[in-house]
Amino acid sequence: MRRLAPRLLKAPTTHARLRAAVPAALVLRSPWPPRPKFATLLHETLPTPSQRATFWTAAPLLYLTDNNDIIAGETVATTTESTSSASSSEEPPPPLPLDDDGRLDPSVFPKLPFCFDTGIGLFAKRTPRPFPPPFLSPPSGSFSDPLSTHDRSRDRRKVYVNGHLIQGYTNGDDAVFASKYFICANDGVGAWSMRPRGHAGLWARLILHFWATNIFQDAASHSQRDYHPDPVSYLQHAYEQTVEATSEPNDWQGTTTAAGALLHFRKNSETGDPEPLVYVTNIGDSQVMVVRPSTREMVFKSKEQWHWFDCPRQLGTNSPDTPVNCAVVDEVPIREGDVVLAMSDGVIDNLWAHEIVEKVSESVERWERGEGREEGIVEGEDGKGMMGFVAEELKEAAKVIALDPFAESPFMEHAIEEGLASGGGKLDDISVVAAMCRKNKG
Repeated sequence: MRRLAPRLLKAPTTHARLRAAVPAALVLRSPWPPRPKFATLLHETLPTPSQRATFWTAAPLLYLTDNNDIIAGETVATTTESTSSASSSEEPPPPLPLDDDGRLDPSVFPKLPFCFDTGIGLFAKRTPRPFPPPFLSPPSGSFSDPLSTHDRSRDRRKVYVNGHLIQGYTNGDDAVFASKYFICANDGVGAWSMRPRGHAGLWARLILHFWATNIFQDAASHSQRDYHPDPVSYLQHAYEQTVEATSEPNDWQGTTTAAGALLHFRKNSETGDPEPLVYVTNIGDSQVMVVRPSTREMVFKSKEQWHWFDCPRQLGTNSPDTPVNCAVVDEVPIREGDVVLAMSDGVIDNLWAHEIVEKVSESVERWERGEGREEGIVEGEDGKGMMGFVAEELKEAAKVIALDPFAESPFMEHAIEEGLASGGGKLDDISVVAAMCRKNKG
């Protein structure tokens, strides 16, 4: 189990610095879910996401009446005209670009010349904790029911935030997302499972949900000519939204790493032809890797970020890390046929980079020879396919090492370098999203 930094181990408190930053007239709270009047007043009073995130973190528990009065015990404060009109010109956020099933709809992207074929492979070291209210949508089964199964994780009950289906899939404390243009793998820090209000899996999934949602919303509002992705902004906003969603009265604590790849393109300087380009964003020790099966080589690998060994940079409760300060973004030119992998550390702690490259390249060759057609499982656009088979094969290779107490592994090697006794693989949640770059025909 990965560790939390000492600062993260402290119980969350209301920070005086944050409280001082919020004028008394702006301190509002309402029972969850917020009533329409409260939501409107909050957006008028605090126009930016960062202000609202600060407010949800710092404000005491007060209640809004139907008359727009703010009540706390014996004290009553009434909103002023100047406060409520501070940002009356702010436009409401655009609607979520969802399909009929409540999933993010890739057709809202401007017509891009390239796209992903995607697949996932999942193994959870233990049954995931169910999501708590208000994120769990009734009616539901027993609270003892897992959100997903150990191996091929699938939601048994739908989960919601702000009235919308939470995107992606949960795998233990991990969360993954696969679509035509964006993939990611977040790894919730398992030490939070020892805390009464700790839920790393919820944090991993919510940041993934808001991250993907922000990307799709931005893409839907631009044409191909003026669409220029801003990866850090998407993740920073997702972090702020997750802070807001998990603050009191919900009060769920956790931290997570984040690694994602957003497909775009650039024009060749000589011919003017489009070439695929991937924006890789990373915080912590999850990883994005680009493999070229045609030559069996690694094109790119994101660098892990640590506070110290087994304590990665992480987003969440009491963590000093934020996307705007810590996220690393790489623009990676790729080719058609390259495979982009988003992986939790359950993969890279058990397989060396050259083993990942060999397994991916071998799996692609096997699929092209006609093997594995019944085993491939893909989440995304095309049903069963090559990338589902690749992801499952890579997950199985990592799982074999993770369960072997006598195997040699990268985690064991790193632990020994730190002077710690270690042997065998590292049993952990194993999450793989595999995506092959193709020309966009749709």
